[in-house]
Amino acid sequence: MVNETAKEGFRRLAFGGIHDAVRLLFCEDVNPRTLKNMDLFAVSEIRRPKNGGMEIRFFDRIEALRLLSELETSGTGAQALLSAIESGAAALKDGDKP
Repeated sequence: MVNETAKEGFRRLAFGGIHDAVRLLFCEDVNPRTLKNMDLFAVSEIRRPKNGGMEIRFFDRIEALRLLSELETSGTGAQALLSAIESGAAALKDGDKP
């Protein structure tokens, strides 16, 4: 199950669209409701520099393809990656507690 979840995430990063992120660049009224309806899964960072513009950075599609390939072709090497992802997710979850 975790393996399939990781594969799906890497597929979305590798092949997903960036239309909503580009639309966000030109959005004049950015509010939580607008953001909630956007698919920003591939976005790694959004910044507003002092000059008033907006910078959007994306996750590396080539790296996502490489990791997806590893997951689909090897059983044991991928297990270490999945364990690392699970550990990181658990650490983030524990850090979010008040």
